[in-house]
Amino acid sequence: MLYPQQNAARLCAEQDGVWDFCLSHDLQGADIDPAAPLPGARPMAVPGSYNDQGEDKALRDHYGWAFYQKQLTLPALCAGQRVVLRFGAVTHKARVWLDGRLIAEHTGGFLPFEADITGRMQPGDTARLTVACDNRVDHSTLPVGNEPGQIAFFGSDNAGIPSVEHGKASAAPQNRPNFDFFNYAGIHRPVWLYTTPRDFIRDITLVPHNDGRLDYSVETAGQGTVTLTVLDPDGAPVARGEGARGTLTVPQPRLWEPWPGTPALYTVEVCFGADRYRQTFGFRQIRVEGARVLLNGKPLYFKGCSKHEDSAFHGRGLDPCLNVKDAGLLHWLGANAVRTSHYPYSEEFYDLCDREGILVIDETPAVGIGAGAAQDPYKTFPLEDHHREVLQAMIARDKNHPCVIMWSLGNEPDLEHFPQSAYDYWRPLYELAHAADPQDRPVTLVCCQNDYTKDITTRTMDVVCLNRYYGWYNLSGDLDAACRAWREELDFWAQQGKPVMLTEYGADTVEGLHDTRAGMFSEEFQAEYYERIDAVCDEYPFFVGEILWNFADFATIQGPMRVGGNRKGIFTRDRRPKLAAHLLRRRWAAIPNFGYKE
Repeated sequence: MLYPQQNAARLCAEQDGVWDFCLSHDLQGADIDPAAPLPGARPMAVPGSYNDQGEDKALRDHYGWAFYQKQLTLPALCAGQRVVLRFGAVTHKARVWLDGRLIAEHTGGFLPFEADITGRMQPGDTARLTVACDNRVDHSTLPVGNEPGQIAFFGSDNAGIPSVEHGKASAAPQNRPNFDFFNYAGIHRPVWLYTTPRDFIRDITLVPHNDGRLDYSVETAGQGTVTLTVLDPDGAPVARGEGARGTLTVPQPRLWEPWPGTPALYTVEVCFGADRYRQTFGFRQIRVEGARVLLNGKPLYFKGCSKHEDSAFHGRGLDPCLNVKDAGLLHWLGANAVRTSHYPYSEEFYDLCDREGILVIDETPAVGIGAGAAQDPYKTFPLEDHHREVLQAMIARDKNHPCVIMWSLGNEPDLEHFPQSAYDYWRPLYELAHAADPQDRPVTLVCCQNDYTKDITTRTMDVVCLNRYYGWYNLSGDLDAACRAWREELDFWAQQGKPVMLTEYGADTVEGLHDTRAGMFSEEFQAEYYERIDAVCDEYPFFVGEILWNFADFATIQGPMRVGGNRKGIFTRDRRPKLAAHLLRRRWAAIPNFGYKE
């Protein structure tokens, strides 16, 4: 699905701004008439999570459907054009009506969808646009929520005590996420009204090779001839071709490499009849060879952060200013990579990473697939079909981005209690990712701290990605024991012949809390934690990267394990550095992108 683009053939009108909004108090949303003005409407900014745009608890902790509404006008100059309404992301389920007529439904809160409304409005007309979003999570959604009667991730419980059990049974309906980040909801990314000619370019697929070959495929609708022009990073034409499928050759291509290298971006300009579209791309090659990850034929070392789309007021809503700030902070750190934990981020973020030379591990929202030893989630959670749809949609959306160098099928599923069930679930997804990606990038699955000797799935991924909290959630505060335990596990992975990296490791840290003895939660402990764990990682030649948890503090549900959210950021939520950020900056400045372990 192409991102909206305004040019000589296409018109784009962003529908962002302040919409009318109300909460539904019926779990089917049946108490709101989408054809009528919203009852008791309040203002709500789009894009943005609705949860933090007011001071009432009902808004923050709402469970179920919420409704947005605005007047939509189709400009008269759109006459004769195909007209499309596009949503970047609506969390988690969406319904869209135009003057009370249902025009779109979508499941999944982190990927785009659109509705062709050609003929539903006449040029110059105004219609009532109503959007409903359902924020409920359960065993059938991605991310996964817990069912009524169960507790949330890091929730508190005294199971079996009659009064506690009666209290749980009488609790109001609420989300109980099986994940450790706040379940923000709403219209999170831009809403576009855009047009194309009636004969139009539907999709573009590019597969660059470092020798200058560019395999391409252009999907169109209608009648016409496809022509292509490749522009180099300076805008000069360097190759031309004709036809919907083929191969072009760019002489002496400049390669895309991560910062502080040059992320050289080329552009292919596609024409089809009256339609036009410009798609950026980069010449770069990523592959796994033995226990190394090679980027453009050179052994790559990952250094960076797992993140969240999370900020004050906006929640998970797109914030271009914050994205630019974060890219600058990643450069300041000397980082070269991020993981989109735990869902695909906004398209605008990937465009920025393409431009800024930031490597991206692109992750589906499959987090929370597990229920302990008592329940096999792969036989009881109805997820597989939706998981396949989300994976394919993510790859289809992000396939042309040079910054994307690995697909992550999910985060921290149960891989140890039902090892064969887990393998039988994840292996087809691994194969699907390879089959769906025209560039055939490496594929991984991020592994929770587990009994790695029983886990038969993680070791089959192209890159072994581990979330490990030695010294925090286990061996708490004892970094000597933590380092010994981490070495013992790495000795196991040394026998697997795969590249291994950390995709989470960290310690909750209260900014401004200092301790001469470096006790837990102090800034000194977080700094020493990274210094000690990283020193162990440096001892192993097959260890290829350190992606820490987390870039910045972020919001979670309330509970006894969280005070003001998750505090493992090396930056505060408003992006002030903690002590560990300075230590990591010095470390990463001394580690090159390529050849660190050679």
